Amino acid sequence: MRWDGQAVDADDGALPGLERAGLVRSVQTPEFDGITFHEVLCKSALNKMPEESQLPFRFTVNAFRGCSHSCRYCFARPTHEYLDLDAGRDFDSQIVVKTNVAAVLRKELGRRSWKREHVALGTNTDPYQRAEGRYRLMPGIIRALAESATPFSILTKGTLLRRDLPLLTLAAQQVPVSIGVSLAIHDPDLQKSIEPGTPTPKARLDLIRAITDAGLPCNVMVAPVIPFLTDSVRHLDGLLESIADAGASGVTVFPMHLRGSTKGWFMNWLSTEHPALVRQYRQLYGRAAYVPPEYTSWLKQRVDPLVDRYGLGGAANHREAGQTEAVEPARGELVGVGRPGPALTLF
Repeated sequence: MRWDGQAVDADDGALPGLERAGLVRSVQTPEFDGITFHEVLCKSALNKMPEESQLPFRFTVNAFRGCSHSCRYCFARPTHEYLDLDAGRDFDSQIVVKTNVAAVLRKELGRRSWKREHVALGTNTDPYQRAEGRYRLMPGIIRALAESATPFSILTKGTLLRRDLPLLTLAAQQVPVSIGVSLAIHDPDLQKSIEPGTPTPKARLDLIRAITDAGLPCNVMVAPVIPFLTDSVRHLDGLLESIADAGASGVTVFPMHLRGSTKGWFMNWLSTEHPALVRQYRQLYGRAAYVPPEYTSWLKQRVDPLVDRYGLGGAANHREAGQTEAVEPARGELVGVGRPGPALTLF
């Protein structure tokens, strides 16, 4: 996102670096205990991806920076460091909100130069994290895209999307709309430990069913698969069976990667919760951010029969449905669905 040069004359004692983001005020409320919202005025809503990204979309919109989902593995954590915030607890609790994003987006979509290219939502942090319940930015974003005849996709872990299903159903009558739900952990205890701010697996399965009941296809991102914790046949089989029962149109599966400061944050959690795995992780990842190709191939061989068993191969356009939470492509391939290609890095 383009945050340089967006400052306004405001200084209310907020954390350093936020003035560069166009800070208006910082807010804390009792119903969001431990979270500070930093409200900013953005000058741009559409973010153009670099040509070298090799992603199946060129434009994204992100209403937030930081995410209260608090996923230990989230690839977007280092982006907080550009605001002089840390990639750990600050990322989870210091949420930057672009309060005028819908109005700015509508203006950008109204330009004669806009060619109505696909726009991906949820490419940095979740558009339906808890902050959306307070700020209600997504309805304005959805309306702006639909009314400008711009196709779009949404990827989320947030069950708050259910609120906007009537609006999304109407939008899908005007433009192509793709919805993806991220669900990679079937064990509720592990999910609570590693994704403490996200809805439960059951709640997300119910969301998948609600989406399909509304007549919209739903692709599920079974990602990241976490080595030695969620890559067993038992875990994957139970997860994919539940996803199929919920009516998903297909799945996309790939292993976890750990870039930048995200790696340290995840490894700190691992050393506390699963110390016996630390040595194996050091061997598996070494100094790299990605698992070796051998692991990816092994995972593919394990997942493909399960995908076939539950009919989750889906349509040929998985790389367009639901999109991803990435600002750059990962090394590796999609596992279990579609044609080989750059892994779309949700995490």
